[in-house]
Amino acid sequence: MAAGRLIAAAVPAAAGLAAGGWAARNLKTYDWAMARTRRAGFTEHDAVVNGSKVHYAQGPAGDKPVLLLIHGQAVDGQSYARVLPELARDFTVYAVDVHGHGQSARTPEKYTAAAIGADLARFVEDIIGTRVVVSGHSSGGQLAAWLAGNRPDLVRALVLEDPPLFTTLLPRAEKTWNWVDLATACHTYLRSGESDWAAYLFAHQKLWDFFGDGAARIVRPGLKRREKHPDRPITLFFMPPSWNDMQRAVEHYDPRFGDAFYTGAWDEGFDHEATLRKIEAPTILIHANWKYGEDGVLQGAIDADDARRIASLINDVEVVRVDSGHNVHGEKPARFAGLVRAVTARL
Repeated sequence: MAAGRLIAAAVPAAAGLAAGGWAARNLKTYDWAMARTRRAGFTEHDAVVNGSKVHYAQGPAGDKPVLLLIHGQAVDGQSYARVLPELARDFTVYAVDVHGHGQSARTPEKYTAAAIGADLARFVEDIIGTRVVVSGHSSGGQLAAWLAGNRPDLVRALVLEDPPLFTTLLPRAEKTWNWVDLATACHTYLRSGESDWAAYLFAHQKLWDFFGDGAARIVRPGLKRREKHPDRPITLFFMPPSWNDMQRAVEHYDPRFGDAFYTGAWDEGFDHEATLRKIEAPTILIHANWKYGEDGVLQGAIDADDARRIASLINDVEVVRVDSGHNVHGEKPARFAGLVRAVTARL
């Protein structure tokens, strides 16, 4: 009997500890990762490129290939924290904050792929000073493609991590998750008269559609916490680490950047097909999970036809399907690091 009572008491206690560990993981994963990144020798710097401030983290220098990492929308260079120490074993790493993100400049006149691509080319020339392996995630993948296609003299190898090539082009973009979620929220916020961008985005995420009537029970207390602590991001213990890290990063995100995707300005002067045809570097295209919702909206960056089209236009490319959400480097860091090594091995 005594043993039975001990077991009965231990089971809920263990469940509570497990739940507590799960919640801590969701809320603290990127904090822990940043601590490991600093211990690995990464330092942060600022540079002025074409008249605009660019913030970046740099891994330990050495006789290793140089890797340039370009993040996606609404996050920043810290989104690579989970994989940076691993990559630093084989590369000298530069992780930039794209204009309008993190600690880099807010320059709405440069919120096009062509303008930011040109600044990244100058960053490679002036700050890095040698040819690079470049990996870009999401819209950063578009920038990586722009760089490889328009400045092949600067790029040794290329990783395109679930890039929305062709799917940001209007009118097709209107049936993609990015357009109906982040881009639309940016567009409506800028016309709303509201002053707290992070709170506005939290309240207007399309994600809440999946929660039905329960959405209000999440949004209301989240906004109340924001009112009480306006200097803290609105994180949730039951949401995955990459989502919570995005809540941190949106505090420093310029919604005018997202509005450029809503209006189509982002793609002005950026011919996706012509750019891909010009890529000479060995390339890996990482294709993450995707599906179409009942409303016909693409829940993902690209579908299978898009991936085949992208691959058909690049001369030396390998397509790798990864069972992961859109943020492969955050969800599957070891797999991502292995793919970066694999494309470098093809040099």
